[in-house]
Amino acid sequence: MKKKFEIGNTISHVTLQRFFENDYQDKTHNDLRFLKTLDKICIFLGYKDLNAYIQFVKEKRQENNESDSQKFLQMVYDYCSTVFDFYKQFPNHKTELFKKLVFDESPFLERASQFSKELCDRDFRLVTKNNRSNYEVFDIHIVTDEPDKKILESQEFWNLLFKVGETGEEHFVNQLNTQIYFIRKIDNVWKIWDNYNPDAGRLNSIK
Repeated sequence: MKKKFEIGNTISHVTLQRFFENDYQDKTHNDLRFLKTLDKICIFLGYKDLNAYIQFVKEKRQENNESDSQKFLQMVYDYCSTVFDFYKQFPNHKTELFKKLVFDESPFLERASQFSKELCDRDFRLVTKNNRSNYEVFDIHIVTDEPDKKILESQEFWNLLFKVGETGEEHFVNQLNTQIYFIRKIDNVWKIWDNYNPDAGRLNSIK
């Protein structure tokens, strides 16, 4: 408690009133009396001193930033998992599976819906027996970090086997590529707005 006795342990009601009404000029922020006032308030709140409080806030902000970053990385993982589940539903075209992750009005959903609808119309079915079809997502990182926009890059490996209806004709997807995800905040909601996939629509070109 040595610090407490060095700076005293009382604050006048006038000082408190000025503090909470923010009645200080910028030039007083470096004034020793103002800093001592902050010191006393921090001690009252349970911190060793003002510096201890500042360090606590810095660490807390860092934790929050890391938590926010993890949220967007998880969004990409969840999207890929949903894509795989979506393929397993073929030839049923259940784009509603993406509702929680992709904006309804996004160009991405429109494009993906068109590609997948063509495959469903051709009676494509995903083969999952004995883990024949699988995928892996790794090395996800944030490229652009803005208040209302995040751009993420991921490495993805997709190993898929589709069979066509009664004919049993087989079509393989075996690709490793880099994908870019554009995530936006609209009406305080974060979802995927667009995606760059260099191999999008590859199956559609096979007739």
